[in-house]
Amino acid sequence: MQCSNIISVSTIHPRKLKVWDLHSELSVGPSQIHTQRQSNFEDYDVKLPLPSHVNSITSTSNPFVKHCHKLRQSSSYRHSHRSALVVGATPIREIYRFQRSSQEKTVIIDCLLLLEKAEVPEWIDDFSFRIVEVSSVVMKKLSGMQSTESIEAIALMRMPASFSDIDSEEKEVNCKTWFPSLHRVLVLDGVQDPGNLGTLLRSAMAFGWNGAFLLPGCCDPFNEKALRASRGASFQLPIVSGTWNHLESLKNEFQIKMLAGHPGTDEKLKPVSHLSQKLADSFVDVPLSLVLGSEGSGLSEKSRRLCELVSIPMAGEFESLNVSVAGGIFLYVLQPKNHKSLM
Repeated sequence: MQCSNIISVSTIHPRKLKVWDLHSELSVGPSQIHTQRQSNFEDYDVKLPLPSHVNSITSTSNPFVKHCHKLRQSSSYRHSHRSALVVGATPIREIYRFQRSSQEKTVIIDCLLLLEKAEVPEWIDDFSFRIVEVSSVVMKKLSGMQSTESIEAIALMRMPASFSDIDSEEKEVNCKTWFPSLHRVLVLDGVQDPGNLGTLLRSAMAFGWNGAFLLPGCCDPFNEKALRASRGASFQLPIVSGTWNHLESLKNEFQIKMLAGHPGTDEKLKPVSHLSQKLADSFVDVPLSLVLGSEGSGLSEKSRRLCELVSIPMAGEFESLNVSVAGGIFLYVLQPKNHKSLM
């Protein structure tokens, strides 16, 4: 490992760290995670496999680099440590600004990795986190990009308090705590492509939806490609990962109307409505969920059976649209009334 104290960060006060052997792994157990979600983030000590005196890393064999690399590559590793890497200054800035404007602190940056000789971003002014300078070879390894010319920053962030991963075996759930509001909830049914999932989360955030529910078969919202497509929305939009049983508990508790996007070309078992402003207006005061199916298989049988099916009328002879394109249209037309100033 090659380390040197290259940059000075005396004006940035690191979060309280518990320093340990570099070859140890980040240790966050399930009980700690539960405590973290119930308490103020400020009171939660951070354990990083990185000595507090290290301000620069130049070697890809550094244990901290290996830890971050595994966070980027492995979903199970990310979720066991409740941490993820956010690559690129733009999504980091979006998350940072959202957090500053939010009344409740739900996101914590544990460490900001800056490309060597890059300046500390101007928008960083009042957060306390580690800043470490890394070489271009380290940045390339951690970003997964062939070129690091456009990548000057990577943030190690804890998964937000607004994310809930519900155990599939858990039958008794308190669904009242999942979303701050249930007027509009996006439901993704087996959306596996991370680019599509990230784009849908970004659109939901842009059009004022209150959260997203991910059914089994969806990709990880903290997958590197999903994070890139979402531009940080995975850290801003309340997200719940659960089963149909959990979703039905939510539906029954709050009497949510369930719509599902459908091509409308071959459905013979039940009617399919056309998306229109008149249809959207009829749901203005109704708690509503929109279910979107996977890219290849479309809606699951259960979604088709339990939801009112809605299609997008198209002039061309196309069978269907890409799920992120169709989803963007649905999310825009069905958005909450107070977000319709552009319509």
